[in-house]
Amino acid sequence: MRILVIGGGGREHALAWKAAQSPRVECVYVAPGNAGTACETRCENIPVGAADIPNLLAFAREHHIDLTLVGPEAPLAEGIADAFAAAGLACFGPSRAAARIEASKAYAKRFCERHGIPSARARCFTDPAAARAALLRWKLPVVIKADGLAAGKGVVIAETREQALATADAMLSGQAFGAAGREIVVEDHLPGDEVSYIVLAHGKTYLCLATSQDHKRVGDGDTGPNTGGMGAYSPAPLITSTLAQRIEAEIIQPTLAGLAAEGITYSGFLYAGIMVGPRGTPRVLEFNCRLGDPETQPLLMRLDSDLIELVTALLHGNLEDTAVTWKPQAAVGVVLASAGYPGDYKKGRAITGLETPLPEGVKIFHAGTTLQGGKVLTAGGRVLCVTALGKDIATARNKAYAGLQPIHFDGIQYRHDIAHRALNEKPG
Repeated sequence: MRILVIGGGGREHALAWKAAQSPRVECVYVAPGNAGTACETRCENIPVGAADIPNLLAFAREHHIDLTLVGPEAPLAEGIADAFAAAGLACFGPSRAAARIEASKAYAKRFCERHGIPSARARCFTDPAAARAALLRWKLPVVIKADGLAAGKGVVIAETREQALATADAMLSGQAFGAAGREIVVEDHLPGDEVSYIVLAHGKTYLCLATSQDHKRVGDGDTGPNTGGMGAYSPAPLITSTLAQRIEAEIIQPTLAGLAAEGITYSGFLYAGIMVGPRGTPRVLEFNCRLGDPETQPLLMRLDSDLIELVTALLHGNLEDTAVTWKPQAAVGVVLASAGYPGDYKKGRAITGLETPLPEGVKIFHAGTTLQGGKVLTAGGRVLCVTALGKDIATARNKAYAGLQPIHFDGIQYRHDIAHRALNEKPG
């Protein structure tokens, strides 16, 4: 089989790396890829952007691609799965209609209300005056979300009235996130622990992936602004079998049934970001129409099954006859980011130490990197994700931090407390 992976981040590097391990796969093309995918066995980068649907479609036709895996949300929201399906090409990911569950937070909130899916109390606004009036009365802290896609940065937890008003004004004016912020969701802040629950779904049938948990805040101790994710681990001890049953019964199943009732067959990865309250009550924070990043990296390190076999089963509607197996080890991934991220940052910084031999069970997944003149340079906010397998979370974390020690680039930043929740440590 010839595989096309769309995207250039750490999630896509992990997808390409795992797909290339399948005995069914001849070659994996990555569009546009990064310095890591450029060096992977049986992988080849192609200079086509992840949002360039016409040229991606043309490439898939010309090179007889058997299966396309879509990593990021933006092309899914733009209808890449629909375009490939219309051309008779297999493309793994939900349709444009189904991807709205991530592409519009206002739609997702109203969807939850229509189908009785537990989530925070919220209101949606397009009018700045109405938003300001509501925020003057809203209990603090308050969560403000840009409606559209904002690369994981469109959520602000405002601790003060002034911050809340300024955030709403910046979003609704288009200053913060452009058109993505022209509608906002204002919702109650939910206390508890956030977990990631990801399933492989086709219609109302689904297959649960291993549990995972990521770290959204940029700084140690869960401080600073939200990011796309500064690290992740799997399994997540917080998700007991009892809690998993509740998440499936109260969130996953009603979501897939609700989509079906509205004429949408969901086919692809469905990611529910869930807040587990002090009493163990799960409530939806957000939905994503694809794998999480950086959760993908530790998840695929642990996946024992053939990824391509799983995807093929989904596309043929055979999930009910498919089992997924996992390595017994835990996995932890630590993101190395550029100074200034999630705000402004500089690119083009040389990365050293990548040639240092890695301990067994450690893998470096590239995200914001590029190859120039034989050198690996930074090209994004999140640059690398050092991911390790270990007999338990503590061992995997120690291996990941040991693996990142030789790596350096000007302005490197990373959290020092990834997986502190799993180890019952005080944050920071």
